[in-house]
Amino acid sequence: MTGCETMINLKCRVENPNQVIDMLAKGTITPVEAFILFKEIDEKKSEAVKPPTEEKIEDIMKELDSLVGLTKVKQLVKEIQAFVEIQKRRQKEQLVSEPLVLHMIFKGNPGTGKTTVARLFGKIFKQMDVLQKGHLVEVERADLVGEYIGHTAQKTREQIRRALGGILFIDEAYSLARGGEKDFGKEAIDTLVKAMEDHKDNLIVILAGYKDEMDWFLRTNPGLRSRFPIQIEFSDYTIEELMEIAKIMVEKRQYKLTPEAYAKLERVLKGSKNSAYYDKMGNARLVRNLIEKAIRRQALRLVNQKHISREDLIYIKEEDIAEMEEM
Repeated sequence: MTGCETMINLKCRVENPNQVIDMLAKGTITPVEAFILFKEIDEKKSEAVKPPTEEKIEDIMKELDSLVGLTKVKQLVKEIQAFVEIQKRRQKEQLVSEPLVLHMIFKGNPGTGKTTVARLFGKIFKQMDVLQKGHLVEVERADLVGEYIGHTAQKTREQIRRALGGILFIDEAYSLARGGEKDFGKEAIDTLVKAMEDHKDNLIVILAGYKDEMDWFLRTNPGLRSRFPIQIEFSDYTIEELMEIAKIMVEKRQYKLTPEAYAKLERVLKGSKNSAYYDKMGNARLVRNLIEKAIRRQALRLVNQKHISREDLIYIKEEDIAEMEEM
């Protein structure tokens, strides 16, 4: 074996400096070879701690476009992206530009993609240098409202601090106003409004919730409407769109639906529209729950079967799809 081949084999085997020191002490390698190995270990460490390559804005927009439905949302996202870019260019040319007030209201039922779109917004605005980090901090009333005077402001400021450089996403935001004037939720709103002004260049706030409740919320506090110039309505998915989402979910998990299972899933989804369950866990959430339950039921059906083929492991059958009352 040549010296070159020996070094290649050593590089493959050596993982830490102690091994190199031990080999040097035993005389199995020369000081020069030890130096080369130390350098190799350092390079491997440097490679290991390199941050992951950031997504390009084109890739993020492709991810948005790949989402099922959300046609109006996608169009508005592109409008906002174009608006931000043009305002930045106008600033460079010392032209009058519109202020970048990007706080938003998301209205829609659960499972319509509000959180997913908010997360993509964070990535997009980071790439456009609107936000420093672009991360998403998702909270609800319990994360903001305290139990005694002064506690709420403290809790709210802590969540704001976590969100700086990114997006603070407040789900079911209307619940902050349900307790009336004496409720601590009002204190959370006041603290939030102040932070939006103090950190206007490094924080985006998104309030989300059911459409009717969010409309009521904005009526109870008219001053909020002007602070959230962008309002996006997330419509319920059609049955066709829900079936497309189901297909994507199944394929990602390397499963397939038999024609009979496909037909039953479609029937269950059509019937779900009239179910009380749909209000809380409808749309894409319901599809995910149905698919995950079907996978568990398939596993239960197969687990005691003596001979299990590859096809058995892949296909979800009609009996694996649960009825709504079984959810």
